[in-house]
Amino acid sequence: MSKAVVAKPFVAETKVRVRYAETDQMGVVYHANYLVWFEVGRVEYIRQLGLDYKSMEREEGCGIAVADVSARFKAPAQYDDELVIQTRLLAVRGPVIRFGYRIVRAADHRLLCEGETVHIVVGKDMKRMPLPKKYADRFAEHLIR
Repeated sequence: MSKAVVAKPFVAETKVRVRYAETDQMGVVYHANYLVWFEVGRVEYIRQLGLDYKSMEREEGCGIAVADVSARFKAPAQYDDELVIQTRLLAVRGPVIRFGYRIVRAADHRLLCEGETVHIVVGKDMKRMPLPKKYADRFAEHLIR
């Protein structure tokens, strides 16, 4: 009897270092910076799949607009912390794409923030359009199930 092989979901890891300008008066990272880091992780996720977001815009004439975002803050990051953005694809349904994120401190692996973004594939006219086939096919290979 053969064992079933279960593919491990792809999680892209991207490192960033907290800059002084990203902290607030209390000495911790200002909350909106986590949304910027979600974007950094998302773009790198796409790149690590062998795709290119810039090419999607230029060659396919579409982008993925943020429709919804949520973030849950667990612990603060501070100036000069090295962070790891863990990005994964949660769902693709037609023109709707959902990504999940975990941001951890590299030194102690402590979870600092987790969140999700929901995107709509749009053309240059900002109207919904289907996700181009090469992106849909590649994303389908790496969905968290």
